Amino acid sequence: MSNNYSSDTESLRAEIAAAAARMIAEDGVDYGSAKRKAAKQILGDAKVRGDILPDNEQIENEVRLYNELFFGDTQPGRLLHLRRLAVQIMSEFAQFTPYLTGAVLNGTAGQHSDIHLQLFANSPKDVEIYLINKTIQFEVSETAHFKGHHEPVETVSFMWGNEGVHLALYEIDDLRGAIKASAARRIERADIDTVRTLILENQAQ
Repeated sequence: MSNNYSSDTESLRAEIAAAAARMIAEDGVDYGSAKRKAAKQILGDAKVRGDILPDNEQIENEVRLYNELFFGDTQPGRLLHLRRLAVQIMSEFAQFTPYLTGAVLNGTAGQHSDIHLQLFANSPKDVEIYLINKTIQFEVSETAHFKGHHEPVETVSFMWGNEGVHLALYEIDDLRGAIKASAARRIERADIDTVRTLILENQAQ
């Protein structure tokens, strides 16, 4: 009985992950929304047990597979373009110790993906003043802190080279211990030298 329950749960989790990945790759839906919409699509209005929902890592793997199957001729070029643009932006904001995160870093970026960076400054105002002096128009919102239990951080968003860019603004003290790998040893953020290495690897493929 328990084996059947476990098998059914894994099957549902995989189905939800695949459906969520399709929404992310095709429509640019964020992970949280895609997960909820996929669960509703598959299970209807039934109450969803927590153990049925896939984690982001499983969904990311499905996005990677979906890209290979359906966007294999265009996604690598799109990824390379976004990574090159990220290097330009990181160079521009070098004084704020920028790190690349998200789909452009992990390699799943597609047509709808934006560039997400984490900056570390004495104050968010320092970055805002820099943007104003560069006559870059931006919008302000909030992003969950990567440490989870902390207050959300201010995030500025703007267009750069016709691409959406989001800078999550952290305090300099947050930089300590920020560079880490996930449980699967995947890099969660990368400095400009690491991104340049990824670009060289892209070009060699």
